[in-house]
Amino acid sequence: MARLASGREATVLIDGNNFYASCEALMDPALIDRPLVVLSNNDGCIVSRSAAARALGIRMGQPWFQVKDALERRGVLVRSSNYALYADMSQRLMSVLEEWVEELEIYSIDEAFGLLHRPGPASDGSGDLTDWGRRLRRDVQRRLGLPVAVGIAATKVQAKLANRLAKAAGKGMGRGAGEGVFDLGAVADPDPWLEAVPIEDVWGIGRRLARWCRLRGVANARALRDLPSGELRHRCGVVGVRLQQELRGIACLPLERLPAAKRETCVSRSFSRPIDNLPQLREAVATYTCRAAEKLRRQRQRAGALTVFVRSSPFNGTSFYANAATITLPLASHDSAALLAAALPLAERLFNPHKPLQKAGVVLQQLQPETLLQHHLLVPQSPEQERRRRALMAVVDGLNRRYGSGTVQWAACGLHRPWAMRRGQLSRAATTRLADLPTVLALH
Repeated sequence: MARLASGREATVLIDGNNFYASCEALMDPALIDRPLVVLSNNDGCIVSRSAAARALGIRMGQPWFQVKDALERRGVLVRSSNYALYADMSQRLMSVLEEWVEELEIYSIDEAFGLLHRPGPASDGSGDLTDWGRRLRRDVQRRLGLPVAVGIAATKVQAKLANRLAKAAGKGMGRGAGEGVFDLGAVADPDPWLEAVPIEDVWGIGRRLARWCRLRGVANARALRDLPSGELRHRCGVVGVRLQQELRGIACLPLERLPAAKRETCVSRSFSRPIDNLPQLREAVATYTCRAAEKLRRQRQRAGALTVFVRSSPFNGTSFYANAATITLPLASHDSAALLAAALPLAERLFNPHKPLQKAGVVLQQLQPETLLQHHLLVPQSPEQERRRRALMAVVDGLNRRYGSGTVQWAACGLHRPWAMRRGQLSRAATTRLADLPTVLALH
């Protein structure tokens, strides 16, 4: 998209509405406008709700087993988390958003900050970006079928508030709220809008800080903005002052154009049922290690150390067991074979036949760029060996991206995994797996 005329900078926050539930409805039109919830790992808790489910009063984080019968009687539909689908739709969403803003910071799987310039001064109303936001929403809906909300303001914290106001339909916040787009920087008087946002809903305000504010009569975003800076600095330090300055329209949190390099990469899961034998634990650790290695290669990093951890159920009382083991690699690597050779012996050290395990994980540490490799005198590796291994990993990753995760995998990961994450209501990953593409029968 063409750069807007020079003027005041505006920060935009684009947020997918009920993202997981919206992705599920996109793949199955029968779910549109129906009450739908998406569950967490092992079908544990509710982590996403459609608008219709929200209207029924269903709360985030509710354990599914506690409300299953009641929601079934009310006709609420259920889906297990389909991470392959959500990640792919997130990438598509961010690709579209890059066309609409001058700079983009991907903040989470369904949120991104953008930077652009207002086309004119605020006094004549030409700087209002509401129409721009509406066009963006229509374009995302047309190309991806996903609903988004757009908040526009002078700073990141204000953009977060504006995004919340854009979703605030039916909450008595006045004209302009709840329409999917809200430009806080274009309103004549922002104070009433800031008063409408409770202190608990201000970005960066946690539970304890919200309680501290309430005890001092600071109940909303406007009151926090007008709180004496010295008092806030004494309680929160420079972080609190930056938050207050952002509320005042002074940008203190610049867009992160390039994400910071990761210091650790972790893959962990709870098992669908406790593991009480070593072969299954080895399969789980191998599976998580290979997944972590894929992430590492995508991040263009190598790991210099690896940690494996295990634990039993925390509800076992006195029989609770948790342990971890770490190994330093002689040669930093992102090769699945090298990482498996390091991780599997650790799994054997951690296994306790008298302690059924509920969870395990692998943490890759001492990460460094893949372009830097400090060789080891006692572990020779020629440039040709390195090139061949890197080419092999690229082929494996390419096949798994094209035909679906697990198309090519290591034998140590096993074929039948009774411990694998429970996802009884899993939908198709039709955007990333050829086998999941819907079949259309044409009648002559």
